[in-house]
Amino acid sequence: MEHKRQRFQFGWLNLKARMNGPEVWVLRYRDKLMEGKTKTRSVIIGTIKQYPSQSLARKASMSFMLSMNDNKPPALSVSFGAVMTRYLAEELPERHSTASRYQSWMKNHIEPRWRGFPIENIKPLLVEDWLKKLDLAPKSKSHLKNLMHVLFNAAMRWELIPYQHNPMCLVRVKDSSKRLREPKFLTAQEFCAVLEHISEPFRTMCIVAMCLGLRVSEVLGLKWTAIDWEGSRIAIRQAYVYGRQGDVKTRASQKWMPLDRSLAEKLRQHRLRFASRPNIEGWVFANPETGKPYWPSRIQKHWLIPAGEKAGVGRIGWHTFRHSHSTLLHALGVDLKVQQELLRHADIRTTMNIYTQAVPSALREANSKVVRLVIPAQVA
Repeated sequence: MEHKRQRFQFGWLNLKARMNGPEVWVLRYRDKLMEGKTKTRSVIIGTIKQYPSQSLARKASMSFMLSMNDNKPPALSVSFGAVMTRYLAEELPERHSTASRYQSWMKNHIEPRWRGFPIENIKPLLVEDWLKKLDLAPKSKSHLKNLMHVLFNAAMRWELIPYQHNPMCLVRVKDSSKRLREPKFLTAQEFCAVLEHISEPFRTMCIVAMCLGLRVSEVLGLKWTAIDWEGSRIAIRQAYVYGRQGDVKTRASQKWMPLDRSLAEKLRQHRLRFASRPNIEGWVFANPETGKPYWPSRIQKHWLIPAGEKAGVGRIGWHTFRHSHSTLLHALGVDLKVQQELLRHADIRTTMNIYTQAVPSALREANSKVVRLVIPAQVA
């Protein structure tokens, strides 16, 4: 059935104030429905910064009305809130840590601002202006922009809006790739000084994180079954985040890591030291009170930060050990491709841009160099 051409009356254009941000031009018009009825709709044409005068806003309104006046039946306007609701129900990432972040960003930032907006009226400059006013770090603003990009892609895939160049690609976030402060890293001597102020089992956790360059979620996700004692290697297969077992960050993270003899001995000592504690699931670092892995934020608050201050190296966190591992590899002149393999970066550009093939013997040799620095005779 061929639909007749629909016509729209221009309507009324008003300037409306908002609690946050510049005033916006709001167009109210009568939409002729297919049943012969009419319905009054309101859309935001743009901000007063985009259209400083009423004449410019009227031209933009005319363009908007003409773009709707085609041979297709008028689509019902879909709110951005409806897109978010469907995304949360159907396409939220399975990885618990990622899903939790997405839910938090939507609830605390995106939903309060954009829930009632028709998705077709969310323009790049509006989003850019909103991001500028948020009291967040540039990196956090970039995360919000990227999530908006994901939501627009989903809306296009569901055919809620026409297939087009994702408008969020045009949104700029100032200094999103610029670090507010340089990442902290420790020398081998500073690390040993920090260890003097940390008790077991957290001391061994720090040694494992430093020697292997693991993320704290990967340290917590270690199980005794992941260690191949005869083959001197350890498997990184899972992570433990926010009290749940899940996948590691990327597929590249799922690899066997070389287990130096000195580090293997530290783990054996740790196993004997806590053999009598309840640990049915076989976690390497299980909290005796729960039988589950520890909460890393509590360890950082009560042990890492005080230890760093007492050792005179300043505030440190779990990721300090991963940064330090990378820095030690670089200082030892380890091949960049080997560095990428040891740090398990999915993209070598995350480490540095070089293309060579690392062999297992090179990985083991490079890792042993770091372990020898981190676990000298007086620590082992």
